Amino acid sequence: QVQLVESGGGLVQAGGSLRLSCAASGRTFSRSAMGWFRRAPGKEREFVAVISGSGAITSYADSVKGRFTISRDNAKNTVYLQMNGLKAEDTAVYYCAGGTYGLIKSRPDYWGQGTQVTVSS
Repeated sequence: QVQLVESGGGLVQAGGSLRLSCAASGRTFSRSAMGWFRRAPGKEREFVAVISGSGAITSYADSVKGRFTISRDNAKNTVYLQMNGLKAEDTAVYYCAGGTYGLIKSRPDYWGQGTQVTVSS
């Protein structure tokens, strides 16, 4: 069973940057698409970004396009989310997830426990 552990969350001022990391256990990491999702207070969890197993294909929510970058290091079994130009509306718990590229946006196979990102305005 794959386990995901996120880190890198915290408090940052608007306009600042953070990099989230998600470390995965298991030998199938490089074959799994990995994604980031977030849940803001009082809202449903939403898709943020996804990356294919090889790292060649990425996709982003319109709300973060041009500001966030997803990447992965398969040698380290880790996926990253570089967040620049943070806004107050980016405040949320951020979750890492893994699954099949074509399905992960709506039906990830497994989740991390989440890491809090708070952006002060």
